[in-house]
Amino acid sequence: MIKVIGIDPGLSATGFGIARGMGLNVDSFSFGSINTSKNLSLPNRLDQIFSKTLHMLKDETPDLMIVEDIFSVAKFPKAGMTLSKVTGVVLLAGCQSGVSVVEVPVREAKQVLTGNGNATKIQLEKAVRRLLNLTTPIRPHHASDAMGLALLGLFRYNVERSKQTAG
Repeated sequence: MIKVIGIDPGLSATGFGIARGMGLNVDSFSFGSINTSKNLSLPNRLDQIFSKTLHMLKDETPDLMIVEDIFSVAKFPKAGMTLSKVTGVVLLAGCQSGVSVVEVPVREAKQVLTGNGNATKIQLEKAVRRLLNLTTPIRPHHASDAMGLALLGLFRYNVERSKQTAG
């Protein structure tokens, strides 16, 4: 049995999902988000995200952390730069807590969980819900995306571990 934390970085809301189990057999899970106020300065918001992520990682002691890789839209280049700062503090928290960290492109998570790398947020959320046997929508959306990353990590980690054991 392993524990995987998925993180969907965002300045106003950084989603997290925690899955414990083997492969896609999930024994327990939780999700939520780390929210910051736009009334705070960027450094203070980054500090909150870093501190809360580090605290969560130390409390949960996961085997693996999967972080959504940075993407940027040409129309909003500043948003991509801000997202990279948030991702940086999340990666630093992972490093300082000693957890293995893997960055995964969102298209890869969508492909594995829905069968479509271009799936919408709604389609991804429904796929995650189906895997968790939930009937109510997962909110906020950042938490749903992060939970999908955790499930992907749970599957991936066990596949890699199985290969190492067999070899």
